[in-house]
Amino acid sequence: MTANLNPYLNFRGDARAAMTFYQTVFGGELRVGSFREFGMPVGDGEEDLVMHAQLDIDGSPWLMGSDVPSHMGYATGENAFSVSLSGDDESTLSGWFAALAEGGTVSQPLEKAPWGDSFGMLKDRFGISWLVNISGTSAG
Repeated sequence: MTANLNPYLNFRGDARAAMTFYQTVFGGELRVGSFREFGMPVGDGEEDLVMHAQLDIDGSPWLMGSDVPSHMGYATGENAFSVSLSGDDESTLSGWFAALAEGGTVSQPLEKAPWGDSFGMLKDRFGISWLVNISGTSAG
């Protein structure tokens, strides 16, 4: 038996753009379905918003997202969550950090941390907070 943990990101009208952007950063296969395609009722003009998007990498779900229709409450998370990327592939992780930072705000540059890894934090152009930790690197 296996279990997976997948971040599920909510947006207000820009899920398609955000998930497409994440596909350009991470690669993989993106599947997107609208409220219209799933036959779900929403407000006027919201039928083509994203009901479910899923980015699969190496055949497994990796990142999911959707638009929150106007009849549902929505507030950006600010500090409520971050998405963490970690591992020892310095080239891949530092490339992802740089790509996610485009149009966003870096709050902690990707550099050597006191615990010996390289670590950085940023908020991407869609307001999502990302943490990147590269194990055992000498510098970012």
